[in-house]
Amino acid sequence: MDKLAKQYVEEFMAGIVAKNPNEPEFHQAVREVAESLAPHIVSDPVLRKMKILERIAEPERVIIFRVPWVNDKGEVEINRGYRVQMNSAIGPYKGGIRFHPSVNLSILKFLAFEQTFKNSLTTLPMGGGKGGSDFNPKGKSDNEVMRFCQSFVTELSRHIGADTDVPAGDIGVGGREIGFMFGQFKRLRDEFTGTFTGKGLDWGGSPLRPEATGYGTCYFAQEMLATRGESFEGKRVCISGSGNVAQFAAKKATELGATVVTLSDSSGFIYDPDGISPEKLDYVMMLKNVYRGRIKEYVERYPSAQYFAGERPWGIKCDIAMPCATQNELNGEQAQALVDNGCFCVAEGANMPSTPEAIAIFQSNKLLYSPGKASNAGGVATSGLEMTQNSMRLKWSREEVDEKLHSIMKNIHEMCVKYGTEEDGYVNYVKGANIGGFMKVANAMLAHGVV
Repeated sequence: MDKLAKQYVEEFMAGIVAKNPNEPEFHQAVREVAESLAPHIVSDPVLRKMKILERIAEPERVIIFRVPWVNDKGEVEINRGYRVQMNSAIGPYKGGIRFHPSVNLSILKFLAFEQTFKNSLTTLPMGGGKGGSDFNPKGKSDNEVMRFCQSFVTELSRHIGADTDVPAGDIGVGGREIGFMFGQFKRLRDEFTGTFTGKGLDWGGSPLRPEATGYGTCYFAQEMLATRGESFEGKRVCISGSGNVAQFAAKKATELGATVVTLSDSSGFIYDPDGISPEKLDYVMMLKNVYRGRIKEYVERYPSAQYFAGERPWGIKCDIAMPCATQNELNGEQAQALVDNGCFCVAEGANMPSTPEAIAIFQSNKLLYSPGKASNAGGVATSGLEMTQNSMRLKWSREEVDEKLHSIMKNIHEMCVKYGTEEDGYVNYVKGANIGGFMKVANAMLAHGVV
């Protein structure tokens, strides 16, 4: 980066930090994009004059609201709800809802900012948004979750709609929560529209939506591997997380010939040197999705595996790493351990799971490394396909959706290669994804004027 571009980044970030104090995750996400785009922006007087990136980094609307509900003991509890409507230049706001104690404005703004570029990369007409609450569904009864979701949507329903803002699931929000929220929305608005995605197949959902983020991450990794004449066949894969994304990433990687050896949750990780076979993965899905248990219970069922409490799996020897848990779960020291152990491909299934230090290590060692906004875009892409099916009042087959998902991930990879290939031939997927996602949004904003 030349001097002028560096000066632009520092001046731009000084303004972001001053206007958004105490929001480190948001600062981190914006800086990563700004550093990729700075050379492009400083060379284009129109982009600079019209302050396109400055406008993208300012949410169009932020909604914060009280969510009161009654627990099973008859006690009143109060949580805080959010919806960040970041950018609608290319379509209605689109992005998940997260229920987790860590949820705050900084995290949701970073997610909504990333979502804007991710949705643009899919080529589907979707803007960027994100929402959630500091409510923790763990340990709550179905009735408590239902009452919370109904209270949450009673306020949120004023601000969303099929052509305005279409939420989906995220951490802590699966099929159960989407069902409760959709039911309350339908009740309040007296309409059956595709306002939520991730719906059940019997009431407007799309085939393959639960699998889409994990499958899409593997499809993107396939394309990366192919640039070096490699594939999943015979490779050892470390995956973090054990929720929806991790489960289906493990399933698809195994189908493609890899051996998945780790999964994790917030308490620690399991390492199975024999590999997490389809039968073992079925057990994990039952454990996590039905019984809502902890990953450490895996070693009780399969004693040849090991459980490492309070640790993450990045010290285990592997060829491919797929962080599929949460933001900033993979730091510089862990990235170096992956490199030292021979890992040559990192495909992010979560949003911003690698710290800036980790990314620098991956890129300096010329690893195949893809940011989440590119490699985990399969989830929102299939949400977009669900929106299309809802609008058309029809349902495609699993095979049709899978074919479209595979095509979208291949197209995103091609865009990253187009904008991210450096002089020495190394593909900087971070730069490619940021520039590729930015251009479509920027062109739309220029066409719309100062709004």
